[in-house]
Amino acid sequence: MPSVFARLYTGTGAFDVVGRRKTWYVAFGVLVAVCVVSIVLRGFNLGIDFTGGTQIQFPTAGTSAPVEVESVRAVYEQAVGEEPAAVQVAGTGAAQSVQIRSETLDAAQLVTLKDALFAEFAPVGPDGVPSQSAISDSAVSGSWGDQITRQALIALAVFLVLVTVFLAFYFERSMAIAALVALVHDVVVTAGIYSIIGFEVTPSTVIGLLTILGFSLYDTVVVFDKVKENTRGLLGLSRRTYGEAANLALNQTLMRSINTSLIAVLPVLGLLVIGVGLLGVGTLADLALVQMVGIIAGAVSSLLLATPLLVDLKMRDPKFREQAERVRMRRLRATAPAGDAPDVGDDTALAAELRKEKAFTAASGVPARAATAASAGGAKKPTARRPQANRPTGRRRT
Repeated sequence: MPSVFARLYTGTGAFDVVGRRKTWYVAFGVLVAVCVVSIVLRGFNLGIDFTGGTQIQFPTAGTSAPVEVESVRAVYEQAVGEEPAAVQVAGTGAAQSVQIRSETLDAAQLVTLKDALFAEFAPVGPDGVPSQSAISDSAVSGSWGDQITRQALIALAVFLVLVTVFLAFYFERSMAIAALVALVHDVVVTAGIYSIIGFEVTPSTVIGLLTILGFSLYDTVVVFDKVKENTRGLLGLSRRTYGEAANLALNQTLMRSINTSLIAVLPVLGLLVIGVGLLGVGTLADLALVQMVGIIAGAVSSLLLATPLLVDLKMRDPKFREQAERVRMRRLRATAPAGDAPDVGDDTALAAELRKEKAFTAASGVPARAATAASAGGAKKPTARRPQANRPTGRRRT
């Protein structure tokens, strides 16, 4: 029995993904339901760019005490009386600094906080002398984050419209619907994971969410293009149903999809490591985090959701249901004992194929059952016997 990796590389249809589509529907349905409930009830952990607030920053080089996130958080809580929204160490070496983000602070709170930070860490100013002026503050307005969100929603709507038009013309309506359902799934699941885990939502998160839609669409288009190739002229044949042809296309592109996803995840993972390990939890980390979640969700939905949904949409068409019935009848006739072949009734297409089989039988001289298997590609043609060496020729010796 071939290994899993061998079946992946050969792509001969060994993985019945389409046949188990009800299982995938249940799994995706439960996941989407959990995400929607979390978004509605719990909401999002919006960053300061959306809610507005105050940002305090000071350099770590030359401080009188080691600067750590927990120590800075403790000084803030003691001075203000509540926890900050976020504390992060950004940059490396002489350019490293501490950023504190919190709700809007009044003038008295700012003075108290700066005095406490200077007493604890004594940051050094540009002239190399400890100075309270090294601790800067700025007010952040939530209107900028709202503007970014509004523009992102407009871009998302335009993107979905253009994608629908492209898929409807390049492929067909059923493929466009299946691809859009997969895209909506990716957006909902990515947003739901942020809501469930409590990741902070920043403008970088919104921008990263838009970038993953293109990746998810690319993976879906690759699979659908192979489905289109495998199902060309399928209605005139009775060898394979639409679902089987789509499943074969999925297997043939499965290894490519996995490799593409892995190659896409590696640089994003590197970006995430650099953003968190070297530069602190900043813009790079926010951008990489949403891309990591979105790439994984997009790859899974392209393989396990888009193609099975396409098959169900196509099987609503009576022409494909009739073609599937012809495939079933042909296989019944191929496996039935001699004389017990099922009646084809008024199915003219299957009757025409059976007439071809009968002609094949008469021309080759093989039994009807063998001819059926041979015409279906399931048996080898009979080979003529080679003349025996000692066979008498019929001549008398003189």
